[in-house]
Amino acid sequence: MTLKKIILVFTVLLCQYIWAQQDTIVQLKEVVISDTQLKNFTNTQSILTLNDSVININQSSLTSLLNYNTTVYFKENGLGMVSSPSFRGTTAQQTAVVWNGININSQLNGQTDFNVINTRDFNAIDVRAGGGSVIYGSSAIGGSIHLNNELEYKKKFTNSVRANYGSFNTFGANYTGTVADDKFSAALSITRNSSDNDYDYVGKDGHNLNGQYYNNSASATVGYKINQTNILTLYSYLFDGERHFSLIFPSETRTKYYNLNTRNMLEWTGNYGRFTSKLKGAFLSEKYKYYDNIYDEGYDYGKSESVIGNYDLLFQINDKIKLNSVFNFTQTKGYGSNLEGAERSIGSASLLFSHAVTQKLLYEAGLRKEATNNYDSPLLYSAGVRYRVSDFYLVRVNGSKNFRIPTFQDLYWQGSGNTDLKPESSVQGEIGNEFTVKNASLTLTGYYIKLKDMLRWLPTGSVWRPQNTDRVRTYGLEAAFKYTKEFNNHRFAFNAVYGYTKSEDETTGYQLIYVPYHKASGALSYNYKKLSAYYQFLYVGEVFTRSDNNSRYNIDAYNTGNVGVEYNFGKSKIYRLGAQVLNVWNADYVNVDSRQMPGINYNIYITLKL
Repeated sequence: MTLKKIILVFTVLLCQYIWAQQDTIVQLKEVVISDTQLKNFTNTQSILTLNDSVININQSSLTSLLNYNTTVYFKENGLGMVSSPSFRGTTAQQTAVVWNGININSQLNGQTDFNVINTRDFNAIDVRAGGGSVIYGSSAIGGSIHLNNELEYKKKFTNSVRANYGSFNTFGANYTGTVADDKFSAALSITRNSSDNDYDYVGKDGHNLNGQYYNNSASATVGYKINQTNILTLYSYLFDGERHFSLIFPSETRTKYYNLNTRNMLEWTGNYGRFTSKLKGAFLSEKYKYYDNIYDEGYDYGKSESVIGNYDLLFQINDKIKLNSVFNFTQTKGYGSNLEGAERSIGSASLLFSHAVTQKLLYEAGLRKEATNNYDSPLLYSAGVRYRVSDFYLVRVNGSKNFRIPTFQDLYWQGSGNTDLKPESSVQGEIGNEFTVKNASLTLTGYYIKLKDMLRWLPTGSVWRPQNTDRVRTYGLEAAFKYTKEFNNHRFAFNAVYGYTKSEDETTGYQLIYVPYHKASGALSYNYKKLSAYYQFLYVGEVFTRSDNNSRYNIDAYNTGNVGVEYNFGKSKIYRLGAQVLNVWNADYVNVDSRQMPGINYNIYITLKL
């Protein structure tokens, strides 16, 4: 499908939208969200929702939150340093991060650093496992992480301030405020984090050098109901941070990295009878400076800017059938000290369908096609079924084709870029089984992913260039268990997740590097009136760091855990004081070769709600 054809189809549906305004008026819902496809068209896949109570007991980085609550494995170059995920055995570039319905993976390197996202700036974080490129485009191969800012339209005025201080002169502060009535709603979050990050190594001489960092972020969401059927919403986010990169040896040159990311989106939502329309316009920018010697003024830099237009028309055919068309156009420009002037335009069209045949049986399907001036995109598809056999047992089956586009660095890196690259593509399937009794639930999911044309940078003579080479096969099992028990004023809760992952190069049969076979995490919590306490645990099996799986260089398996306690003061529970002991067992561990993580350390915090 060419861009002209996409524009033609868009025009047809725009006419359909104009006609739809004549239909019966239906008042907009009280809670408004932007990422509606996550709620409407991912019913046949596993979605984990992390609520406020889970977000608040974890450290503010997205790495910490997901590490202790999901099967996603993180490769972190020391505490607070660059952090990249492996979701179902895939790479960081194959995990999509979605902000209020828009994919925000870097246009420069194709991934998101999970240590530059502060979780307290969002009131809803969801983790969707499995392929999702039909809805979210490039990178949604292993899964996607969804960061949402939801607004409520009811009379409300709240203010919350949280401050924490801990070992290594670690400081954090967050302000969150909301104000709303039945016509207007606004939410604001401001976060500051900093640390000297100079922890001692466990069982070794020396300590973490040149690891200091700071970051500031601000999130604002403002919505206004024009009338009973139309609403305007502005989403805005800013992140500003600087990190010095930790040294392995004291004699190494000290380096640092500065980055500034901004995201702004205006959305017009209309509900016209059986039609729901969403028109979005967004501007995203990312900018970095890398100093290869902090004592010199010179630096490398890079920048990209993206303008996005998105039109989403949902047709509720009847109470059981939904049809959703989504049209997107993105234009991105990038440049930098090592990047030749780069520009690309991408147009895409998606069609999504969902049918709840009965209260027990639902199926859904989707198609997506992109057109661009840089590469040929495959036709993407997805299909799934959900069937509730009984109150005790539910089964989900899903299959899809997904892809990842080459990044600006892959295509245009000065002297090495390769404009003949093809997108990575994958086919995959999964079967999920959910068992539920009164106080407990267990989910077991098996999956299989077959990836071709994997992008790798390989030597060509004396120059490294990106090439489509590898074929990778990934399969595994995920388990999630929850249990709660309440009596009198006591409440116990236990949750745990476990993942077994086999991710191998089809040519050699070797496991991919930095993909553990086993990972498990969870938490045990206890609440009594105003007092609560919890224990978090994390187990990661050994990982290979060499492509030939030479066990001599393996990173050992490790166990670590955190203990916390907090108490609510005041009749309205508006003052909350808490303390945490992190890495309570003083484990000596790394998750990247030679990048030592801290031993036992402490954190105290106070939260005021006004």
